[in-house]
Amino acid sequence: MAAFTEWLKRALLEIQEYTTLAMATARCAVTRPFYWHDFVEQLDAIGIGSMTVVILTGLFTGAVLALQTGFTLDQFGARPFVGRLVSASMIKELGPVLTALMLAGRVSSGIAAELGSMVVTEQVSALRALGTDPVRKLVVPRVLAGILMTPILTVVANTVGLLGGWVVSVQNLNVASGLYWSSVVDGLFLEDVWMGLLKPFFLGFIIVTVGCHVGLRTRGGTQGVGRATTNAVVAASVGVIAMDFFSTQLLLELLF
Repeated sequence: MAAFTEWLKRALLEIQEYTTLAMATARCAVTRPFYWHDFVEQLDAIGIGSMTVVILTGLFTGAVLALQTGFTLDQFGARPFVGRLVSASMIKELGPVLTALMLAGRVSSGIAAELGSMVVTEQVSALRALGTDPVRKLVVPRVLAGILMTPILTVVANTVGLLGGWVVSVQNLNVASGLYWSSVVDGLFLEDVWMGLLKPFFLGFIIVTVGCHVGLRTRGGTQGVGRATTNAVVAASVGVIAMDFFSTQLLLELLF
């Protein structure tokens, strides 16, 4: 019982510290000064740096989705509708979530390792000594870049996923190219597109803020940095899945 109580206290403390960081980030994001150079650097690190893994993930996800659903639809004589399933699945759910999970593995861990190294080498303390707010300097540019780039990367993943599904449909399933694309368009509604575009904003916020929170709370030298990196990936991945559920529920209420 004592062990459970201690674990519960630590969990509540983590939630409190994370909420405090998120609120401080929101406040600093709308007040001066703003570090534009750091913001542009993070756009490159988070967006351009993640492009390769996002493209590969989207391509093979769309391809395997078309392959699996194509043979399943054969049981109902509905193979020509494979494009409708690929487009609806990629744009509404798989595109945003898989992109966010890839970013959780790459971006959140990288942020936690970078900020954790700065904490254990006392660079963050030096920033405070010089009168610079670490949240404003280190967290805000990363959070804003993550919120901006995650939807863009999701659009890239969705586009490449549809192309991957098209290649498999034409080459493996013998579906006519025009029939595939007309099925893709028929399977999409405006509400689905909005959901696929709005959801990544929530997911990007979770990915970056979790990485920053874990990194700034790093303790224990170089071993602590390793633990922080692992914890950031796990926490960000779980946060992405949880936020996907709550954001989907919210958007369903607002859009449908």
